[in-house]
Amino acid sequence: MRMIKIFDTTLRDGEQSPGCSMNINEKIEMARQLEALGVDVIEAGFAASSQGDYNSVKAIAKEIKNCVVASLARSLPQDIDSAWGAVKYTENPRLHIFIATSPIHMEYKLRKTPDEVYEQAVEMTKYAKKYCSDVEFSAEDASRSDRKFLKRVFEGVIKAGATTINVPDTVGYVSPSEMADLIKWLRENVEGMDKVTLSVHCHNDLGLAVANSLAAILAGAEQVECTVNGIGERAGNAALEEIVMNLKTRRDFYGADTRIDNTQIYKTSRMLSQITGVRIPPNKAIVGDNAFAHESGIHQHGVLANSLTYEIMTPESIGLSRSKMVLGKHSGRHAFTQRLRELGFNVNLDVADSLFKEFKALADKKKTVSDRDIEALVRRSLSLEIPEAYKLERYVINTGNTITPTSSVTLVKSDGTHVEEVAIGFGPVDASFKAINMIVGLPIELEDYSIEAVTGGRDAQGEVSVKISSNGKTVKGYGLSTDILEASILAYVNAINNLIYESERTEKSDSAEKEEAK
Repeated sequence: MRMIKIFDTTLRDGEQSPGCSMNINEKIEMARQLEALGVDVIEAGFAASSQGDYNSVKAIAKEIKNCVVASLARSLPQDIDSAWGAVKYTENPRLHIFIATSPIHMEYKLRKTPDEVYEQAVEMTKYAKKYCSDVEFSAEDASRSDRKFLKRVFEGVIKAGATTINVPDTVGYVSPSEMADLIKWLRENVEGMDKVTLSVHCHNDLGLAVANSLAAILAGAEQVECTVNGIGERAGNAALEEIVMNLKTRRDFYGADTRIDNTQIYKTSRMLSQITGVRIPPNKAIVGDNAFAHESGIHQHGVLANSLTYEIMTPESIGLSRSKMVLGKHSGRHAFTQRLRELGFNVNLDVADSLFKEFKALADKKKTVSDRDIEALVRRSLSLEIPEAYKLERYVINTGNTITPTSSVTLVKSDGTHVEEVAIGFGPVDASFKAINMIVGLPIELEDYSIEAVTGGRDAQGEVSVKISSNGKTVKGYGLSTDILEASILAYVNAINNLIYESERTEKSDSAEKEEAK
């Protein structure tokens, strides 16, 4: 099994992306986690770019013990001096030098001839080699460079002492087949390539960074340069987690692996997101919130029966505890009853069927139904096991800051009779309760009223709890709805049903005692 080196440039190329800058303490924290993740190389920064970068690279070099620490440098003496000054404190230092080799870069950016670029590349490799035995050379924009010129430059820097040759697709230009062909050609045609590590550095401008990196591995590349969550310049770099899990999930195809501890992937991804404040898209491969989440009833049933039906890798393999069954309007009965059991509710089949219908109705109103939503549904259902003397059919409320609140409520009695009353009140809830009192015809006092959001967000359910008293009896009632007025009415009706049930039960008990006394 070939072992592919993982060169992580989150702290250098990744940090250059807009909105992803980190302070020195955050960089050290991230470097420690990258070390725990098991990357082979940490590119700690571009030491010559600023005093802050120099200090960060130096601090990371002093901190990290179990992997190579590299600093990027242009092929200039002052850059290499600065890089070495910062990185020399680590046990395994690397100097990473680069110069552009494509015609467009040489002409418009460097304003140098190919011969001048060749001489500078070779001389600066020798210069870096005086400091450090581990020197990586990158031909910037290699994917748009002339192959014969690339061959000439690579052979020159290998003879000058470079130990790693990196082939960047700096602007994300090539396709996977082109990248594979380039790597294969370089391995076969560059003298000395068999004695050094051949690396690739792919950007994601056309969405092909990971695909190009994997194609390069198949063609013989031995190191890939990547970032956590794929952050980086413009559209980003190849995503470390996607490359690693491709290799681990499809060892049969790639015949390669890494020394990455993949159970640290999720933690590393979330740490970077928290440090930079850049949110991970929910549909992001491997580490997105939806990567191991299932809402479709067919998928949920399959995963619950055997996770391999819809999961080609386990959530545990990246450091998650389990798959997430998202309960929504597409979910099936199987996943819903499974969640009921997980929440500790052992309800009979009839109650489960009734709850499932209520769940579906709620899911049509909400995007996602939470555990607290389900718990509230169950509590409400258990309270509804009491016979319904009255049931809400409809209500119409008129309210505002310039009119008197009015509520029209229609209840259905247990014998099927529909009764409607209209009342005014200090507010819409007060008006509704008064209308219900008129229908019921009992002297009812509202002792307590409370409302609580079951979950957060605009589509949160409101759970209303009321306490009422009548003729010396006090009972409670609960109502649940995404509409707090409806929840209030349901809670009040539920309390009245409880009151009637308790009164009838007391009367029966008193009658039984009188019969026994006779």
